[in-house]
Amino acid sequence: MSALPTAVRRGERSRSNSTITLAIVLVGVFAVAMSIAGTGIALPRIGLDLNASGASLQWAITAYNLALSAFTLVCGSLADLFGRRRTFVAATLLFTCGSLLTAAAQNILLLDAARALSGIGAGGVMACGGALLAAAFEDTARTRAFAAMGMAGGTGVVAGPFLAGWLVTQLGWRPSFLVFVLVGAVILAGSVFAPESRAAERPSVDRPGVITFVAGLGSLMYGLIQLPLGGWGGPAGLAAGAALLVMFVAVERRRTHPVLDLAMIRNARFMGWTLGTLFTSVGFVGTLVYLPIYFQGVNGVSARDAGLTMLMMTAPIMAVPMFGGWLVNRGVPARGLMTLALLLVAGGNAWLTVLAPGVGGLSLLGPLLTVGVGMGISFGITDAQAMNHVEPTRVGMAAGFLNTVRNSGEALVIAVFGTLLVALIQARVGSAELAGQIAAGDLSGPGQELHARQFTESWHVVLWCVAGICAAAAALVHTLIGRPPRRPATTRAEEPSASNATP
Repeated sequence: MSALPTAVRRGERSRSNSTITLAIVLVGVFAVAMSIAGTGIALPRIGLDLNASGASLQWAITAYNLALSAFTLVCGSLADLFGRRRTFVAATLLFTCGSLLTAAAQNILLLDAARALSGIGAGGVMACGGALLAAAFEDTARTRAFAAMGMAGGTGVVAGPFLAGWLVTQLGWRPSFLVFVLVGAVILAGSVFAPESRAAERPSVDRPGVITFVAGLGSLMYGLIQLPLGGWGGPAGLAAGAALLVMFVAVERRRTHPVLDLAMIRNARFMGWTLGTLFTSVGFVGTLVYLPIYFQGVNGVSARDAGLTMLMMTAPIMAVPMFGGWLVNRGVPARGLMTLALLLVAGGNAWLTVLAPGVGGLSLLGPLLTVGVGMGISFGITDAQAMNHVEPTRVGMAAGFLNTVRNSGEALVIAVFGTLLVALIQARVGSAELAGQIAAGDLSGPGQELHARQFTESWHVVLWCVAGICAAAAALVHTLIGRPPRRPATTRAEEPSASNATP
């Protein structure tokens, strides 16, 4: 019997396994994104059921986001050492168990702890999912796979609030978390068919690096979250976080096998793509979070109508990522597309200064659509292009670092955006308490029209700042991506993965 049929069967099996790998990663990314975007819908019912309110209730969201940001890099680096599929499975188990414990929690402290456990798992799913795709696909197939991953994440962000709202309304908040348990079971079943890959060496885990990074980033994120609330928690968290991250860099310089290879940060092309995804988030996330508050407070629309208006910005993320990947595979320079994405986000924010009391949806369609298209292009091309500039043995670390920068940057933007908005309003109204009230959408009482105008003026200043930052970032990213590579591309011989598979 000839060897040719055997080789053909192996190739078909490899392509089949890669397709299953893509499918489980897409399901995992969608679930993580939906859990980020949709949990807020369940908070009022959770509060009533568990007799919780205020900060303890808000930590159901905060704990998840903080843990996700702090552990993404760690999970990605561990994936390179212990196997990307194995670590992906472990992360999925944590996400699934956390969701199960959330659904079963009988008090708010247990629920917050369960959400933190889910967040650790979610960080692993994002980082290890990206590493699995980078190891399983090459060239144009890799671009398509990561474009699909971007589309899955965007769809989760867009559909999350709607699906979560339907589940909570129809079934209750506890069953809404049990859905993630079922999704986790599906992912675990499919993971059996995913090819395993890891770095050729398996050195000891960089425990000092892991501890200082998680503690440092966690403290920094905590400080950012607490800063708008006043008190000592914000400044103390920021100071401790900064000190620990400086210590982390010092530790990593002395480690033979660090959790973050600092040479990756010196890789101009990789950092160009990493900064690209960070700055597109700068122009997207703050508007996504705070603009619905403006619509409800100034224009008096319902939460549902405010959410529908935001679809003009979020809907493109469900389609544009695949289009961006398609353009790259048809020969359109990825560098030019990334620059265009940042310029679109910058231009959309500048255009959004048409914002005014009583503004209609038709006037907002252009600017919101422009920002959404720019963000969609970034989602579709960033990860694949960044992975192309990293050694195959470091794809887990690279995916973890990329997602850590993205997630931490989004949290930073949300905190700074809100703080800046309140500060600008306070400069106009002369009262911190009144400024916080207006920024939260409460314009009741005397002077409503004046406060609406002051709120709008503050928004315009923030939008021009964001537009300027994104425009400057476009020039920086364009320059970094155009730098010549530091070393020739390495081969992928040591990677036991399904090469040249087509998703």
